[in-house]
Amino acid sequence: MTTSTVTFDFEVFDSIDQLSSDDKALLESARTVTQKAYAPYSEFLVGAVAKLVDGKILKGTNQENASYPVGICAERALLASTAMLDSNIAIQTMAIAYHNLNGDSDKPVSPCGMCRQSLHEYEERTKQPIRLILSGMSGKVYIIERAGLLLPLSFGSNNLIK
Repeated sequence: MTTSTVTFDFEVFDSIDQLSSDDKALLESARTVTQKAYAPYSEFLVGAVAKLVDGKILKGTNQENASYPVGICAERALLASTAMLDSNIAIQTMAIAYHNLNGDSDKPVSPCGMCRQSLHEYEERTKQPIRLILSGMSGKVYIIERAGLLLPLSFGSNNLIK
């Protein structure tokens, strides 16, 4: 038997003010778009904004439903709309922000497991890493160089190819 360890490094910034102007603009947009989220049940508003490799900027928000499994996270809403434009267009960077109406919104949170799988699959499909910027409405900011790092030992298309 052997033991293996999976780790990854990511950048931690004390605030949005330490980011490059491009990253700051993307995160500010993600924070602003949280206002368009439909989250009457959880009151946890999430906004995601992507910069595509062609320079276009697209936005998505979480959309809840009284039948909870029917809702969709901001990240997957954004991936779906991006794929509708061009199923092979790569995402360069995605900023994800949240506003918790019932608590603090001052530390980064990471995408849920379903979104991690979807982000990983999108990276595989476009053969392009998706750089993630994670933050609340204030406080620290995390930058992760590729979304796939959030899903170690992942399951993907390579597991299904004959």
